[in-house]
Amino acid sequence: MKVLVAGANGQIGKILVDLLQNSGTHSPRAMVRKQEQAEAFKQKGIETVLADLEGTVEEIANAAAGCDAVVFTAGSGGKTGADKTLLVDLDGAVKTMEAAEKAGIERFIIVSALQAHHRENWSEAIKPYYVAKHYADRVLIASPLNYTIIRPGGLLNEPGTGKVTAAENLTRGTIPREDVARTIVASLNEPNTYRRAFDLVSGDTPIADVLKTI
Repeated sequence: MKVLVAGANGQIGKILVDLLQNSGTHSPRAMVRKQEQAEAFKQKGIETVLADLEGTVEEIANAAAGCDAVVFTAGSGGKTGADKTLLVDLDGAVKTMEAAEKAGIERFIIVSALQAHHRENWSEAIKPYYVAKHYADRVLIASPLNYTIIRPGGLLNEPGTGKVTAAENLTRGTIPREDVARTIVASLNEPNTYRRAFDLVSGDTPIADVLKTI
């Protein structure tokens, strides 16, 4: 499966691209904004394409052409303001959904945030981020795309364990970014994740087993 990774230069995106490249089953196409980012991926033998989430739907659709799936794991980052959160995490996500439809791609996986579907559980400190995730997820659910919405808990930069807990409602928890990326890969061809949304944190059960029982 050829997978367009939107946000390939992000922390989860970089791990995901490597996992896909080494999976023996899938192949990544890294979507990045800058030529120097593209060069870093090309040096590793990874197919790259330049496109900007603040650009047009057509630009993103051209970047996705020929792919079998799209993963949206992009984000404006914690150092930007609410304006960039709106433009990237919300509008960029929705434009990528529209681009997938335009390119004839059905499979779409998005990385959201723990409890993004419940306003009463949003963190006040990053409320604009939760607003963006909430409404991007709602647009995806209403679309004809074969979606999976993964809502991870607090993200950690430590080695993954390959074991998680996933459910429609988990109120707290953390998870290594590596395990989020592994969950994305495992979800691509797992029918039990099709048109499903779930919270994801570290746990005691192997990822593949969890995804078959959520």
